[in-house]
Amino acid sequence: METAKSRGGRPAVEWPTLVLIFACYGVWLATGLFLWPHWPLASLLILALTVALQSSLMHECLHGHPTRKALVNEALIGLPIGLVYPYRRFKALHLTHHADERLTDPFEDPESYYKALWQYRELPRAVQLLLNVNNTMVGRFVLGPLIMNAAFFASESKLIAAGDRAVRKAWVLHAAGLAVVLPVIAFGFGMPLWLYALVPAWLGQSLISVRTFAEHQWSERPDGRTIIVERTPLSFLFLNNNLHFVHHKMPTVPWYRLPALYRERRTEWLAMNGGYAYPSYFALFRAFALRAKEPVPHPALHREPHPAGAFRPRARGRSLGRAGMVPVPAAPAKE
Repeated sequence: METAKSRGGRPAVEWPTLVLIFACYGVWLATGLFLWPHWPLASLLILALTVALQSSLMHECLHGHPTRKALVNEALIGLPIGLVYPYRRFKALHLTHHADERLTDPFEDPESYYKALWQYRELPRAVQLLLNVNNTMVGRFVLGPLIMNAAFFASESKLIAAGDRAVRKAWVLHAAGLAVVLPVIAFGFGMPLWLYALVPAWLGQSLISVRTFAEHQWSERPDGRTIIVERTPLSFLFLNNNLHFVHHKMPTVPWYRLPALYRERRTEWLAMNGGYAYPSYFALFRAFALRAKEPVPHPALHREPHPAGAFRPRARGRSLGRAGMVPVPAAPAKE
């Protein structure tokens, strides 16, 4: 039976992604209900893997998969088993990030790990040290979730306090999801919430940080800013986003088509991104396990603050993303 097509020629329903969403939540629930009482260590690891996979599936859904209806995709992936990120905030910030001409800009790219030079110089030395450690692969894996989450919550709090209704609504919806997830963990699984937060939730984010560690670098050419990692046993967990440059060039292509597209045009892809590629994440680990891959201050964009105060970014309702920068909140969004 042929799958119905939407107007754009894409499948109306992408079944591999839909099945994977249900499988992810099913494994999460079955592990907590049935495996956790008997095999706690194995359960914690499996739960962390499902948290990481659900994060990858959130990324897939915000790009218009597995259906062509945004609200349906949101409903499918909306239960926040990773606890931290509201789906609508992840979507808004990540789609802003996909403007390749602004990649790595600490004011324009909400997922940049760089900071403006003047901001970096104003930080206490202890914070500078922490951010430099965070730019090593081991540091990102161990401390990355703590640094990223603390900065994210601080920035979101500022936006809510400034009256951004879109941000507030995203967090209300997130709270509704947590009202389902937290009782299931505490009473259904019988697991302490602090343990779930410190192991499955934290470790799940750490696993994703393996992928995000070197996704982007500064380059004069926008195409040279996005990585390709050719082979990894984690490709399924990352839904093939190790081929990140291919995803950035073709963001509406579903995850299961990316490997074939890369193989068909491998030489062309590598030429386009200037050879910013690694054979595996192990190669990245050997090079940057304890050595910072990038400086914290942006190598090229050294803009000074606004004369009347802090630099004001153009994008509305921006969160601080990965760099730990808190921009001045813009005017509240209108619904």
